[in-house]
Amino acid sequence: MQNAWAVISIILTCCMLLYLVLWMNLSEQFYSKTVIISASILSQLGIPSLYSEKPIYSTEQEINITPIPVLYKKNFTKLPVWDFEDFYLRDNEARDPTCPKSLYNTEDLKFKEKVLPDIQLWLYKGLLNITEWNRLAHFNNPFGFMEYKYNEIKRAVDLIPKPKSSILLPVHENSKDGCIRCAVVGSSGILNNSKMGKEIDSHDYVFRVNGAVTQGYEEDVGNRTSVYIHTAFSLYSNILSLKKYGFNSVPQDEGIKYVMIPEGRRDFEWLQGLLQRKEANGSFKGVRPLKYFEGKFNESRFYVLHPDFLRYIRNRLMPSKQMQGIHWSLYRPTNGAFALFLAIHTCDIVDAYGFITEDHHKYSNYYYEKLKKTNVIFYINHDYGLEIKTWKKLHDSGIIRLFQRH
Repeated sequence: MQNAWAVISIILTCCMLLYLVLWMNLSEQFYSKTVIISASILSQLGIPSLYSEKPIYSTEQEINITPIPVLYKKNFTKLPVWDFEDFYLRDNEARDPTCPKSLYNTEDLKFKEKVLPDIQLWLYKGLLNITEWNRLAHFNNPFGFMEYKYNEIKRAVDLIPKPKSSILLPVHENSKDGCIRCAVVGSSGILNNSKMGKEIDSHDYVFRVNGAVTQGYEEDVGNRTSVYIHTAFSLYSNILSLKKYGFNSVPQDEGIKYVMIPEGRRDFEWLQGLLQRKEANGSFKGVRPLKYFEGKFNESRFYVLHPDFLRYIRNRLMPSKQMQGIHWSLYRPTNGAFALFLAIHTCDIVDAYGFITEDHHKYSNYYYEKLKKTNVIFYINHDYGLEIKTWKKLHDSGIIRLFQRH
């Protein structure tokens, strides 16, 4: 009898050991694909939690993950801050600067603390699944996909080709020190009669944004464009409104890179029309986006900024007091601000021209308004006071060189 119990005891022990091995293996797989939803997140979503002290776990292996209920901006009186607010995708192929004069060698500790050199810059096919959607759907556009539906956005994202390299610009062939020198040109009237054109064009690369008028203004703003940053609306509307200033199409320099800021739903509608080479639907119904590139569009030189990059700029580098008020969802940095920070994350030496300064009242709103001085318009969706301080601070720290006239 004792022998029988001994055998049974050994068998039970073996079963327990086998169970533990299997449990540990499954547990490891479980946690590798876990979505953590904290009680505070649930409370902000208006969903009661039965576990106020512990996170709730769900996994793709155990349940069929579906998109979270659509969140609406009107339900928040100020910017909602989630547990994962400061989480961003990172790029393990990001550039490692070797330039001895690189802005990343700055001694500005606050800048070093905030900046993420390996932040994910680009959105493209393969980066948006339901798990990622459920994270990004918590953030208002253009910082995420709040108020949107998964399928309507994913259809467009799945058309965006993955860049051959996540590095936007290589070290120029004429560089002797491995440094990438860039000029970023805004449209401020400070450039009117500035005679900065030759200096701007002397850089390795030139970034321009929105209504990048150059014809007839070359002496002040140059005529080279290496990177053109835009939203669907800024490209479409500027070509319509700036024809009288000679802006008839987007810049078309040889090898130019086009970078799109996905500002809202209409940008994804534009993307579908552009990348499928047909008419767009929705806000741009009947419009063929491809025609605005006049045969120069090339998918291998087209990039779309990732919402994480845009949110990182807002949260870490340009946080505005406007985010704490009832109009929180309106605030976003200007296209020029996104362009300048893209250059900071792409180049070693960055010079900014045509950006707003403290003495902006002396100049017209835009440099191409030569016949009549106009006043700078402070739109509610931007924080121009913050931008003035930000550019000046970056200049004083030696991170960028800001063109100013005194």
